[in-house]
Amino acid sequence: MSNVHELNFLKEKIQELKDQGVYRRLPILEGANEAEVILNGKRVINLSSNNYLGLANHPRMKKAAIEAVEKYGVGAGAVRTIIGNMDIHEEMEQLLAEFKREEAVMVYQSGFNCNAGTIQAITEKGDLIISDELNHASIIDGSRLSRADKTVFKHADLNHLEEVLKANRDKYRNLLIITDGVFSMDGDIAPLPGIVELAEKYGAMTYVDDAHGSGVLGESGRGTVDHFGLHGRVDFTIGTLSKAIGVIGGYVAGSETMKEWLSHRGRPLLFSTYLPPAAVGAINEAVRILMSTTEFTDRLWSNARYFKDKISQLGFNIGNSQTPITPVIIGDEAKTMEFSKKLFDNGVFVSGIVFPTVPKGTGRLRCMVTAGHTTEQLDKAVEVFKKVGEELKLL
Repeated sequence: MSNVHELNFLKEKIQELKDQGVYRRLPILEGANEAEVILNGKRVINLSSNNYLGLANHPRMKKAAIEAVEKYGVGAGAVRTIIGNMDIHEEMEQLLAEFKREEAVMVYQSGFNCNAGTIQAITEKGDLIISDELNHASIIDGSRLSRADKTVFKHADLNHLEEVLKANRDKYRNLLIITDGVFSMDGDIAPLPGIVELAEKYGAMTYVDDAHGSGVLGESGRGTVDHFGLHGRVDFTIGTLSKAIGVIGGYVAGSETMKEWLSHRGRPLLFSTYLPPAAVGAINEAVRILMSTTEFTDRLWSNARYFKDKISQLGFNIGNSQTPITPVIIGDEAKTMEFSKKLFDNGVFVSGIVFPTVPKGTGRLRCMVTAGHTTEQLDKAVEVFKKVGEELKLL
């Protein structure tokens, strides 16, 4: 019998990862994703979570989830277009549209799904997608699923974007400019006012993936569009419900027309069971919380500024982050992973991020500060960074 079932070609690839020092096992979290956690059996300060506002384990969220299960059960039972669309789902979209100050919102099962499902539904052959070179993987995959032509512009470079627009305006029917609102690996913010002006000048549509701006930037976390006061001028704003909101899901905010079309052509909505009631109950509660207070976003930002100042003072390179995402850039891949391991041994968990997630030679530890961290926890984390940085001769 042939040994085809042994998948030797994959075994060889796995060995290559081991040889390069970038092989890893999935970490196992015991309990809720909090500021301090038990990970792989060890108590550590958690600086790797996207739970920006500390809502993932909030008592009000848990209560809302349980109440939704009591009333609606544990699953939607079908795709949305058949019989998986409950009144609680409709309420979620209305709340989000109100929160985002937009006409309508369409919610998908995840942020990744949202980009994969929306981009291919709003573009076709004869159109051109113009994408920032550092856009998230889900945008790249969503663009690949489209039959439109694709091109990239240099990261946050308005001059280059204008050159691309000028060169292509007459060759295509529709142009769609896609950018992250906040870039997840560097923590910098897209120059959105300039992008929108260029889009309007050349008759292009704009699409902003605000996964890391949702719950973080703008009034009470309304996002990058709100931060810059660009309501009504960005055609598609993507938000996530799995980071700052603390649950799961992704959405696109925009016009009623957009929503009507996606309900017919957004493939994840047509071919995958809709969000479970527990998630929706918790999401609705999170949005209500954010609409009633800025306390969570205020605390997130004060913690982020505090940590950034301390880490910078030690002499670490935190790039040009303008948000709570704080990359500590090491460079070498193997050294980055070693730094991460030593931090863990000393009671701080920060995931090392290396190629292919970031370009070769720009390995980094991406620190995610949340509203849930105490000053004591942040001080302790900074001390451990200093100790390990000196041990590895990085400071």
